[in-house]
Amino acid sequence: MPSVNAGSSLPQSHEIEFRVRYQETDAQGRVHHSNYANWFEIGRTELVRAGGRSYRDIETAGVMLVVTDLRCQFFRGAQYDDLIRLKTTVVKAKGVRIVNRYEVYTGDTLLAEGETTVAAINSDGKVVRLPGFLQFNKGA
Repeated sequence: MPSVNAGSSLPQSHEIEFRVRYQETDAQGRVHHSNYANWFEIGRTELVRAGGRSYRDIETAGVMLVVTDLRCQFFRGAQYDDLIRLKTTVVKAKGVRIVNRYEVYTGDTLLAEGETTVAAINSDGKVVRLPGFLQFNKGA
């Protein structure tokens, strides 16, 4: 495997589409709020993959990305079999942290938006700098 600092860079944003699965819904037939955190993780993972790497590559190099903050604001509920479009955008990726913003849509309707912060640590749990290819400065 190449060095974790070599190669491609993190794209500013990435979109994926998927359908709401039945097990993601609650007794009211709407997506349970806990699923949005899972969707955000999928968005982060696929954004890194779009940059030519995987979370496995990062972890193999001894860097783990742990969530330190997660926020979500809900506007409308999604239902079983809705086609979801998740847009993940890097707000900041510098030093030891990455801040991502998420927008969850069905069609043109914004269902929810959120934000996460992840920090880079090593296998001992000590904070480490982000690998070079994960750093991104908006407007730079």
